[in-house]
Amino acid sequence: MLPWSLRPRRPWQGRRVVLGVTGGIAAYKSIQLARDLTLMGSQVDVVMTEAARRFVGPLSFEGVTGRRVAESLWSAEGSALHLSLGRDADVFVVAPATADFLARAAHGRADDLLTTALLATRAPVLLAPAMNHRMWDHPQTAANVEHCRHGLGYQVLGPDRGRLGAGEGSGMGRMVDPSEVMEWCGRLLAGKAGGLTGHRVLVTAGPTREPLDPVRFLGNRSSGRMGFALAREAWLRGGAVTLVTGPSNLPDPVGVRVIRVETAVEMLGAVREHAGSAQVTVYAAAVADYRPVAPSDQKTRKADTGDRLMVEFGMNPDIAAETASLTPSDGVRVGFALETDDLLERAGAKLRSKGFDLIVANRAGEPDAGFDAETNRVTILDRDDGLEELPVLPKDDVAGRILDRVQSLLARGTGARGRAL
Repeated sequence: MLPWSLRPRRPWQGRRVVLGVTGGIAAYKSIQLARDLTLMGSQVDVVMTEAARRFVGPLSFEGVTGRRVAESLWSAEGSALHLSLGRDADVFVVAPATADFLARAAHGRADDLLTTALLATRAPVLLAPAMNHRMWDHPQTAANVEHCRHGLGYQVLGPDRGRLGAGEGSGMGRMVDPSEVMEWCGRLLAGKAGGLTGHRVLVTAGPTREPLDPVRFLGNRSSGRMGFALAREAWLRGGAVTLVTGPSNLPDPVGVRVIRVETAVEMLGAVREHAGSAQVTVYAAAVADYRPVAPSDQKTRKADTGDRLMVEFGMNPDIAAETASLTPSDGVRVGFALETDDLLERAGAKLRSKGFDLIVANRAGEPDAGFDAETNRVTILDRDDGLEELPVLPKDDVAGRILDRVQSLLARGTGARGRAL
């Protein structure tokens, strides 16, 4: 289950995707892929091989894309269909890509509509192999994949390890999940225009949990959605992204290196390790300000404490402040401020005291915003006293607006360490 909604948005919206489907049992997964790409706003042209039609029918794809499936190289209605498909594609995907197709693609065969269109395209190509593990392990398949990946510059995604067809057991050869293919399509569609290609991005997310004893902790209601959305959006835009997150039930964003921690001290250690090489650092985690000074190594029982439990708390490290000096001279730092009162004044003070370039302020307790909501209402403040108030938006849209501002700062070379604090 995706942690975000399927709806038209960049970089998928208004783009043309050619989806090749070859003859493997995993072809049924491609119906979902075609549907999801269409819901994201792409125009999807499905090209099916003759073998693919043995597993799934063209009507299924036409029903989810609203477009006619292309099947035959010899169709009278499109003598140059292979050329137009290849020429007009913004990204060319083959999922599943069987062992036979990988062999034909690696050797430049042009014996059906799919392979001829592949030769005609200059769009980025993404292949999602699927086959029996014995076929995947064959040296010739490995050589074909190597040539597709390094000789032809195609992106080869997967396969995964898992259950294969009935009677085949488990092994390496299972097609990756359609949602992962869709995310990679987005990254390829963004391309160099994504704006963060060649940049390292560090994002913190989620709550921290400070142990009271082996079964209890001090924490908050943060789900990590905002930080995860920022990490995902930065990766889609071409960034090499590391996400340091406290406990969260959200799945790891595709393509993102995820480091999971529990406490504020653990998060500080992970941020220190990566902040020095990150051109962009976004502090979106809801870090606990305090932690128990002496957590018990035994479960605390009411029978032992009586009616009251007294716990001494100490201050947690200020992760943003303690890692500020590690930011490269041309780096950009983004902070978050969640407040119950005096929102803009407190956010502005935090912006200046911690050397942020931008700070994202939002008020606690607002409907459709804040902890565990899929939407957010924020105000973005900058070092020049600029203020951008956003309406309620899905958190992935908020992430996009924040990163638009980050990219503008990167382009101008006006990061925090490049200006007087």
